[in-house]
This record gives sequence, structure tokens and C-alpha cells, in this order.
Amino acid sequence: MALRTAVQLTGDNLTIDDVWAVAVNRAPAALSGAAREKVVRARELVERAAHGTNEHTYGINTGFGRFVSRSIPEELAGELQLRLLRSHACGVGEPYPDDVVRAAMLLRANALAKGFSGARPQTVELLIECLNRGVLPHVPSRGSVGASGDLAPLAHLALPLVGEGEAWVEDTRLDGAAALAAVGLEPISLEAKEGLSLVNGTQFMAAFGSLALARARRLAKTADIACALSLEALQGSRTSFLPQIHATRPLPGQIDSAANVLRLLDDSAIIESHRWCDKVQDAYSLRCAPQVHGASRDLLGYVEATVAIELNAATDNPLVLVEDEQLVSNGNFHGQPLAFALDALAMAVSELANISERRLERLVNPSLSDGLPPFLTNDGGLNSGFMIPQYVAASLVSENKVLCHPASVDSIPTSAGQEDHVSMGNAAGLKAWQVLANAESALAIELLAGAQAIEFFAPLEPGVGARAARDAVRALSPRVGDDRSLAGDIELIAQAIRDGGFVAAVAADVGELR
Repeated sequence: MALRTAVQLTGDNLTIDDVWAVAVNRAPAALSGAAREKVVRARELVERAAHGTNEHTYGINTGFGRFVSRSIPEELAGELQLRLLRSHACGVGEPYPDDVVRAAMLLRANALAKGFSGARPQTVELLIECLNRGVLPHVPSRGSVGASGDLAPLAHLALPLVGEGEAWVEDTRLDGAAALAAVGLEPISLEAKEGLSLVNGTQFMAAFGSLALARARRLAKTADIACALSLEALQGSRTSFLPQIHATRPLPGQIDSAANVLRLLDDSAIIESHRWCDKVQDAYSLRCAPQVHGASRDLLGYVEATVAIELNAATDNPLVLVEDEQLVSNGNFHGQPLAFALDALAMAVSELANISERRLERLVNPSLSDGLPPFLTNDGGLNSGFMIPQYVAASLVSENKVLCHPASVDSIPTSAGQEDHVSMGNAAGLKAWQVLANAESALAIELLAGAQAIEFFAPLEPGVGARAARDAVRALSPRVGDDRSLAGDIELIAQAIRDGGFVAAVAADVGELR
């Protein structure tokens, strides 16, 4: 097997695609030579502050949070950092998804590589080696308020580096020391500021943001594909998607969505067959799809701009400013930018599912579908067809509406009032992750129903893109005749949406979608 090229961590140019490659596709990562030099220079400044001055420097010779005024003797600098990890590792609840933990490991290593944190190079490299060799820290998902970054989760993430905490190696859950030994690594002993450098940061929020955004972009294209398929089945009109219309309201997402649907409908015999029908206007879930899908796309554009910056941001405290020879307390760890972005992502994705469910209702409801059999089955009564999948979609979009209540507008003071405003960005990330999964399943149901519906028009064929969508669905799910459980079919289509396989299959026939 060919060796995969490692993603080089410089602290400056990590991309969302890089995060996906490492966290999901398991590409290796490596600390670049230039980044190592930056890390060394920052460490030298920390050493001088730790050993060459009597000045109070937060987290080096002082306590943390409300204990900032407590002096710590130089000989206890390492012990201070170890106790920081231990005390902060008190998260609860089910663990984060594996992909999110791997992404957080990568992002924390990249933040350290930036050269503003002051960790030793060997500490950064051990974190990267754990990632490359499959040491997956066990990190409970509840406990971060997104203020001084993701303190509790990052503490759980860091403990295996010192031989404590727990981590998974393949399918076995081990204590930190055993997990390292299983892959030929040894724990480190922390020195001045290193524990703080490992836990101060926004990496779990940013991990959610980067991975969810990659999936959301695929979902936005899937929504256009599903709309085209449903438009064919509902004998809708192409005219609402003409570029002349969208040029008069030139919102980028709207223009791109309309162009996608129009291309997917190209060469449709079904649409041509009813060109001269007496229907004047389509329902909003069809006619206004570019406006709705486009608004979600534009909101995702804002999310992407925020996340792309955060992937290469210095979010430590204090920051090690090598050129100025200063260690400066600051607030870059605060998660508010990501909290807003994650709440926005949830809303954007939720609306794609919301309008999808309305198109699904039209497909299965004979009073709205203009000739399709009730619930898309030929033997209604004995068979229920797509009756209950629509219930499932309705359940998913209803849950999403509850989950879209923003976490980012909440704040509960912590650390005895020292940290008197927090972002709740971790809660925003957890909610967005669930909304995204629900939306992928809802779109999967529309695709299954749309593929079933257009086959009632045979021998007439849909447009080239809708045909490709139908074929991609059929590659995973056979046509429904007599009733059968569709739970597995829904999950297969949702997984294909999630990993990009469905969009790629359609793009193979029509070209890359916008």
C-alpha cells in the first residue's frame, strides 16, 4: 500500500479538507521543520520566565482562574501543570465521536505548532504520534462552557500524554500509560506552562465546526439534487430556476443553488411531457427552493470564514510573544466566535431538512402530488409504502427546531466570577452535530421517495442529473414493492450523503456541482 503524504502542521495553513483527511480518512500528520523552530523559540522564552524572573506570570508561577494571585514555587512548576490536567479532567456523559476527538488532537497540535504556546517540541510531537498511531483519548462530551476554551475535554485529551486518563487503542480501552505502551510510546513529564498549553484553546468547538461544515456543504448540494428529483416527480416547472430570475437578486447561494437544479433537470423527458399543462405556479417548497437553499449556503459561508481562521489561530493564555519577549494574558481562548458559528450552522442545516420534508409530504400525499399513487405504493391498504418514512422525517425536523435554540446567547459565570462571561460553544457544537445527522437522514428519505416517484413515469426519463440521483439511490436501495423495513436503506443513503459518495456519484454524470 502506498504511503500517504503527511499533513504538515505549520500553525498557519491548515484547511478544513486537511482536518477531514486526518480525522476521518486517517491521513498522518507531521510537525514541519519551520514550525519546530517556532516552538523552540517560544519554549526558550517560557524557560526564561519560569527560571529567570520573580515576576508573576499566569500559569507559570501562579495558580489558575481565581487562584491567579497565588504564587507557586519554581520547584513545583511541573507539578502545577500535572495537577491542572488532573483537576480539569472531570467531564461527564457519553464520549465525543471518534472523528471529533481526532480532529481536536490535530487542531491542538497545530495550535502548539504556531509557536505562541510555549510547549516543548517533544510534547507537540508526542501528541502527533498518538494521533498517527491510533491512540484515541476517551473524552466525555459534557463539561465545557467554551470560555477558557474547552478546558475539561482538552484535559481528558492531554492526560494520556502523561500516562494517565484513558484512551482507546483499536477496540480496547486502556489507561493512559498502557495505551502509550501498546503503540511503542512513553509518557512525558510536564514542565512549566505545558499543562496550560494543552488545555487552553477552542479545539473541540473548532473540531465540530470543521467536520460539520464539510458535511454541511455536501448536504447543501444533496438538497439541490433532492429538489430536482422531487420537482420531476411532482411535474414542476424549470422556469423558477432560470438565471435571469436570480440575477435580479444576486445572492451567491441562491444563484448557485438555482444553477445546480437547472443543470440537474437538463434533458428531462418528464418535464418536457407537461410543458403545456395549465399549472401556473409550483408550491413554495419547489419554486422557492433556491432562495431557501441559497440562504443556508450563504450562512454556511459565514461559518466557513470563521472556522477557517480558527483552525490556525493562537488561542492560548498567556500567549508567548517571542518578538516582543513577553508572555501576555489575553482572551483569545473565548469561544464566542465559534459558538455563534455553530449555532448558525445548525440553523442553516435545519432549514435544508425542513423544506425537504415539505417536498416529501407532497410526494406521498395524493391530494398534492398530481397523479402519484398514495404513499408511492401500487397496493395501498395492504401496503403502507412511504407513509411512515414521512413521519420519521417530520420527527427529525421537529427535533431540529428544538435543537436550533441558540446556545451562544447563554452565559453562566464560572471560577468564582473571574470568568464572568462564557460562550457555551461546546453545547452549540453538540447540538449542531445532532441537527446535521437528523438532516442527513431527512434528505435521505426525500431521495428514496423521489427515486420511487419518478419511476411511475416510465418509460419517460428525468433529466440527466435527476437520473443520476435515481441511479445512485438504486445502487444502495432497491425499489419498494411490497412493504419492507426501510431503516437500513435510510441509513445507507444518509451515510453516502455524509461521506460525499452520493454527491460524487451524481457529479460523475453532470460535472461538479456548485
